[in-house]
Amino acid sequence: MLVEEMLNMLRRLIGEDIKLIWIPGNSQPMVNIDPSQIDQILVNLCVNARDAITDIGTVTIETATVCFTDTDDDDGSDKKPGDYVMLSVTDTGHGIEKQHHSHIFELFFTTKETGKGTGLGLATVYGIVKQNEGFIVIESEPQKGSNFRIYLPRDKNRAPLPADEKTDALNITGKETILLVEDEPEILKLCRMILEKKGYSVLAAATPGEAIRIASEPDHKIHLLLTDVIMPEMNVRDLSDKLLSIRPDLKILFMSGYTADNIANHGVLDTGVNFIQKPFTIKALSKKVAAVLAGS
Repeated sequence: MLVEEMLNMLRRLIGEDIKLIWIPGNSQPMVNIDPSQIDQILVNLCVNARDAITDIGTVTIETATVCFTDTDDDDGSDKKPGDYVMLSVTDTGHGIEKQHHSHIFELFFTTKETGKGTGLGLATVYGIVKQNEGFIVIESEPQKGSNFRIYLPRDKNRAPLPADEKTDALNITGKETILLVEDEPEILKLCRMILEKKGYSVLAAATPGEAIRIASEPDHKIHLLLTDVIMPEMNVRDLSDKLLSIRPDLKILFMSGYTADNIANHGVLDTGVNFIQKPFTIKALSKKVAAVLAGS
């Protein structure tokens, strides 16, 4: 099951002080969704849950099958009658005040302290769920934790996948060494986890200066530079030029929350460079890294 395949990475993401509990449903019904989008939903909800917990706590992930009828109570969501697969993430964190419930899925809205959140995580989850004709129910009160329940329409026309069948995203692996440069600690940690899960060796740097120092060490064999476009200390064009002068065979993949066209129009990068836009899914990052390394 897709959720089970994510558990080890999610445990590392939320940290040792937070217990992760997995409660799978009795059956394994199918939904018609890109598997990488499930990854993205889980990562965003678990990161939010982790940030809501002070010191120690619990995050519980649960799945179930649910059938709604016209007579079910109105819970304020835009649910429609039918059969659904529920994915629930519950935390024992500080909770969310009622007046914020109607805004938490808005782009750039966050209840976190300044500099602690982007307001993109829950907006991304909401976009994925709506794209797949599902809906979300939230229950949360201050000091009582939060529960996010994702409902996705059940696909009755598809039988469950055999246990040993893997998706394309899970098959993409590598053994090369990647120099990862990202000044946002959470994104740096997440990208490193994704890449290491795929078999790559990762050298992580939070600043251009640190990246140059790592690249200058002769003991490291580096195949790919994966770097954010907007960085402190040095613009990314100068950083890539400096690293190429040290390692001429280095392949480069740029990433940014801005679109490639926007970046090119402002003269930050040349048109046609290897580029991936954030936020990206595990599948998208894996495929792009593999393609750049292969030279395609």
